[in-house]
Order: sequence, then structure tokens, then C-alpha cells
Amino acid sequence: MSVLLETSAGDIVIDLLVDYAPKLCEKCVSSPTSPFPLLAPTQITTDVISISFLKLCKLKYYNFSPIHSIQPNYSFQTGDPLGPLSPHSDGGTSVWGLLSGSPADKTFPAFFHPKLKHRERGTVSMATVPDPKDPDVRLAASQFLITLGDNTESLDGRAAVFGKVAEGFDTLEKINNAIVDEKGHPLVDIRIKHTFVLDDPYPDPVELGFREPSKSPEPTKEQLATVRIAEDEELVDAEADEKAAEEAERRKREREAAAQALTLEMIGDLPFAEVKPPENVLFVCKLNPVTTDEDLELIFSRFGKILSCEVIRDRKTGDSLQYAFIEFEDKKSCEEAYFKMDGVLIDDRRIHVDFSQSVARLSEVWRREENEKRRRAAAKKAGGSGGGWGGIKELEKWRKYRNEEVEEDEGRGYRMVHDVEEFRRKGEKERKERSRSRSRSRRERSKERSPPRRRSRTPRRGSRSPRRDRGRDRDRYGRDRDRERDRDNRNPDRDRERDRNHDRDRGYHRRDRSRDRGRDRDRERYRRDDRR
Repeated sequence: MSVLLETSAGDIVIDLLVDYAPKLCEKCVSSPTSPFPLLAPTQITTDVISISFLKLCKLKYYNFSPIHSIQPNYSFQTGDPLGPLSPHSDGGTSVWGLLSGSPADKTFPAFFHPKLKHRERGTVSMATVPDPKDPDVRLAASQFLITLGDNTESLDGRAAVFGKVAEGFDTLEKINNAIVDEKGHPLVDIRIKHTFVLDDPYPDPVELGFREPSKSPEPTKEQLATVRIAEDEELVDAEADEKAAEEAERRKREREAAAQALTLEMIGDLPFAEVKPPENVLFVCKLNPVTTDEDLELIFSRFGKILSCEVIRDRKTGDSLQYAFIEFEDKKSCEEAYFKMDGVLIDDRRIHVDFSQSVARLSEVWRREENEKRRRAAAKKAGGSGGGWGGIKELEKWRKYRNEEVEEDEGRGYRMVHDVEEFRRKGEKERKERSRSRSRSRRERSKERSPPRRRSRTPRRGSRSPRRDRGRDRDRYGRDRDRERDRDNRNPDRDRERDRNHDRDRGYHRRDRSRDRGRDRDRERYRRDDRR
């Protein structure tokens, strides 16, 4: 036997434990004090709790019944069509009290099977109350419980187990996580919408006026009055929605800022992603190009002591970039200047003042400290004074402009690093080129001074062929040239001495030429005089 409960939180399938069903004895049914006077003697072996539950489901008695008394990880209760919040609620009735309308048949004695305990999640049991006439007897009606956790043995003896949940544990989890008030009532209604009997082996008591409805009945006015917040009702709160939207936008901006800061840290523009701009520095823009540092310091100094005031200028031309940074001694003076000086007219320009968001100076200070630590550690490790950039000799300080001055620090200034081997190779190459040019000029001068030799047309005896002579002369010239190159490469000082001698010889030759030209002029003048 199975029943499907369709709730606003989901579907629940309950299997009834008919194997452990309590049985009614013929004496109890036929006695004048029997709580089931309407049952026939042929129904003495009928499961009373299962019959009452099945027939109430068929009659759609549980439709729109609220789920209440939710105790997380313990249990919840339902089965009363009106619920505990309605002043018209009677707590529910059994199928016999519903069919007869007699208050005496509203409840019936519950039977507790010794083998059925509340040991697992999803156990279904009928809620009971003590009988006013006999405290040892507990009475049941229509309300039942479903456990939401394991080991709920404290319900044993107070609720009669008659079934267990076969499907719908996800629905139980939703009910378990519902938001409830201090009495366990959910703020958003969770109700039984429909009930469907999947298997009913017991015949309907038609003689008692049992008629199954063709469709589910509509909720009554009393039931509708118990609705707190309907399941399909949208919670519209303009203020809450606005706050939620602002919070979402704020979180979005924070995530974007964190991502950008991490990127700047990776490329080296920030010392670390969590760095924050200083709170005592103002950013002033829209300045007149003629406004100087002294002008701004004089104007802003009335708000407090100024540590630094700098108009940013172009590094090459020195022209003002029309914005500046002003650092105050304390935050209060900075805030006062921000509120008073924004939009003030300075040198016919209306300036704009805001808090600085630049961390360039903090980054520079951080880098200086870190590099100083590295340099000291490297110097201590090497046992010397260190050198280079950050204690590493192969590095140099990065310079943005070629003519930028590099500051020195206690004799350990930043030096440009050059390769000695590269300089040596470059010097050797230049010396070779100079030696080649000198040898060529020397040969040309020797050819100009010596008279051309006349070749004899009659070959001498034993002379060799002209081709062989030319080859030998070419080889001799090549050897002489190699010898001169080796000589030049061997002794650079000798090259310098030779250059000085050569220059001195050239001076002598110039004087000789000028003396010869003077003699020629004198001779020409004497000749003209003789002709006269």
C-alpha cells in the first residue's frame, strides 16, 4: 500500500507497513464501549491506522494542509486541514468521525508495535495524545509526523509508526532547510496540494456514506486565512532590492579592482596587489601652465604643514603638465583642503582637487628598500661592498632617458656595466684598420718619391719568365703585408711611436717643400731682373 503526497516543496511517496499493522479483536469491536461502533464484525482484522490514513487521502481531506512544527534534523508535522495557527482548528479527525460527524468517533486508540521504532530518516508515524480518561491509552486522529533525521527514538511511545518514506528524500531536505519562526512554522507556506492513493487493498465503507470526490476541492475561507506567504508570491522589497543591487555592484568592482591590481603586480607596476594609496596626499589638476610649486605650496599651506608639493613637468622640455601632488603632514589637513579648494580659481584657472590614487612613490620606496636589502645581503655574502643593481654586478639601474643622472649612494652608486672582451675586440679592430691605412699611405708615398724604373728590352741571361716574376712579386708583397700586420698587432706602443715619427717626418717634409718653393720664387725673380 502506497500513497503519494504532492507538496509545494516536492513529492513524497509513503509505503504503509501492513505486515506490522495492529489488529482489532472481535471483543473490542463488538463491545458497547468500542471506539469503532460503525465497523462491521468482518473488519476485525483491519489495520485501523492504515485504513484511516488511506481513506482520508482518498477523500482529499489532507489537501491544503499546512506543514508545521518543523524541527531541523528531527521531524515535522502535518495532517490538520487548518493548522495550529487557525482559531477554528479542531486538530483533525479520523475517517470515522468525518463520515459520522460524531465527536466520539473523532479519535481512536493507537497501537504501538514493539518492533517499529523511530530509527531512520523518513519514518512516518501517527501523532497521539493521552486519553483524558485513561493516561495509559494514547489517542490518534488525522495528524502524522515524518522524521527528518536518524536516531529519533525519543518519539517512541508518543507516535505510532505505520509507514516510511520510499521516495522524496530531496523534498524532506528542502523542508528541513526551510526558514521557520520560533515555533517551527515556515515563513513561506509549505502545504500538501494533492494526495493520490497508489494502492488500496481495503474496500471503501460505502454503507457509511463514503464517496470519493471527482476532483480536488477548493480551499475554504478558513484555510485561505491561514496563509502567511504563499509559495508563488514574490517578495518585493524595493529597498532590499536596491541594497542587494548596490552590494552586487560593489562586489563586482572589488573583484575587478583585485584582478587589475594582481595584473599590475605581475608586470611590476605595483609592489604588491593589496597596496593602498596614501591618505594624506592630494591630486590637483587643471592648473595653469605658469603655476609653480611655490605658488601651490603658499596657497595650500594655510590648511596645515606641507611635506612636499610638486608640479609634474615634462622631463625633456620642463613644461608643466598642469597637475600636481601635495603631501600634507596629517590626514585631517588633507581632508580640509579637499573640501575647501575644489573648484577654486588659481591663475585664472578653476582647479580640481581630489585624493591621490597614485602609489608610484610607495612603490619606489618599497623597491629601494628591497634592493637595499638585496645589496646588503649580497655584500655580506661576498665579503665586499657589493655592486651593480640590487647587489648583482651584472645588473644596472633602469633609466628611462639616456641623459638621466643616476644617483650614487655611499660610494656604491649604480654604474653602467660594459663587457671588457667587447672593448678589447673593438680596440684591436680599430688598430688593425689604422695600420692598414698607414701601410697603404706609406707605399703610395714611396712610389711617388722613387723614379720609375726602365725595363730593358733585351732580357738578361738566366732571367725567368715574366709570369713567374709577377707571381713571385705578388707572393713577396703578400708576405710583406702579413709581416707588417703582425708587427702592428704585436706592439701597439711601437705603432704609437711610429705615428709620432710619421707626423714629425710629415712636418719636416712640409718645411722642405715651403723652402723649395721660396727658392723657386727667388730664382724666378732673379731671372726677371736679368732680362730687364
